[in-house]
Amino acid sequence: MTKPQRIEPRTLKGFRDYPPEVMIPRERLMETARKVYRSYGYAPIDTPALEYLEILTGKGSDETDKQLYRFKDHGGRDVGLRFDLTVPLARFAAQHAQQLGLPFKRYHIAPVWRGENTQRGRYREFVQCDFDTVGTTALASDIETVLVIHDLMRAIGFERFTIRVNHRGVLNGLLETLGLAECSTEVLRALDKLTKMGADKVRAELAATAGASDEQSDKLLAFAGVTGSAEEVLAIVGPLVAGSERGEASVTRLYQVLAGFTAAGAEADRLRIDPSIARGLDYYTGLVLETTLDDLPDIGSVASGGRYDDLAGLYTNQTLPGIGASLGVDRLLAAMEELGLVGDARTPADALVVFFAEDRLGDYLKLAASLRTAGVGAELYPDAKKLGVQLKYADKKGFRLAVIAGPDELARGECQIKSLATGESTTVPLNEAPATALKLL
Repeated sequence: MTKPQRIEPRTLKGFRDYPPEVMIPRERLMETARKVYRSYGYAPIDTPALEYLEILTGKGSDETDKQLYRFKDHGGRDVGLRFDLTVPLARFAAQHAQQLGLPFKRYHIAPVWRGENTQRGRYREFVQCDFDTVGTTALASDIETVLVIHDLMRAIGFERFTIRVNHRGVLNGLLETLGLAECSTEVLRALDKLTKMGADKVRAELAATAGASDEQSDKLLAFAGVTGSAEEVLAIVGPLVAGSERGEASVTRLYQVLAGFTAAGAEADRLRIDPSIARGLDYYTGLVLETTLDDLPDIGSVASGGRYDDLAGLYTNQTLPGIGASLGVDRLLAAMEELGLVGDARTPADALVVFFAEDRLGDYLKLAASLRTAGVGAELYPDAKKLGVQLKYADKKGFRLAVIAGPDELARGECQIKSLATGESTTVPLNEAPATALKLL
């Protein structure tokens, strides 16, 4: 009988595997996000990876429609893999609003798929880590969204980051004063590419898609280029939208968001008003935000979102305004790796229990269990091998402690707890091992 031909083990372009040394910090990142979201009262939900194609198409942009993974299922239905978690939320809220009660606050951590060109920190399958409030247009929800991002970045361990915010109403107000209100979608999409394409290419796109004159383009690009402190930017932007009721109201809203942000105890310089932020997706209607790392700005936004008051109207006659943001887990993880903020541990356990004597397996199992009961993750080495072999394994896997007890030590009711970082050992009674390990950790 001939052997079957071997299949080359490989991954699709734009997809990746996650070994333990990557998956461990990835899970910790998501656990941190869950903790922060829950602290604000956001509840978890999940939705199917597959949606009817009509639910997904036309809800993001022409670009996301092109990137959709779409096909016919076994029943001949047109379906697609979700490209973000916001559109499924809109469908979910419209379908279950009566049972949920409003306002409804949710978080959702799950994979999404986009058939786009890969880039640093960006893959065709990636996890989004969203939180949203549905059913209110309240100022407090706008402020809280920015505060969640602030607290989340701090909880992850970043101190140098900037939350850049703008308001679609400010941009639309400017377009009204320039006579370009009917081309708002084309203008916003062009401006959203400013940092990637540069002013000359954006100017060309404005002319091609929105019919903007040189003078109109100059004013748009000058507006998008306004910099300074939040107060300084708003002082410049305010007069530019004078005469537009929508623009003036939106500038006021930004002042209120800034005031609320600092009233909650956050540092004002972490929040920047950035007129260049447009967010290319069609469904944003109010506040828009992006978050960048001061030490690695070129990796792009690691958390972004905004208000989308009209999104759920595609599925229901009920008014369901919403606001939220998404943490780009994989992009942020790539940034953390580049900045050296991700360790190389290949185990989530804290301690390795060294196994010496085969006839004392029960004692080692009991010792490991006592550590776990106290809250110390503990792995028992499965074979009775030499100490050097087991310590080499512990070092390779990234354990922080080794708990060592040979036959003589077990007979005396003792064990050694060794710090693998410093090499120092402490001998303690077996019943004190868990407390000692906790102190060393």
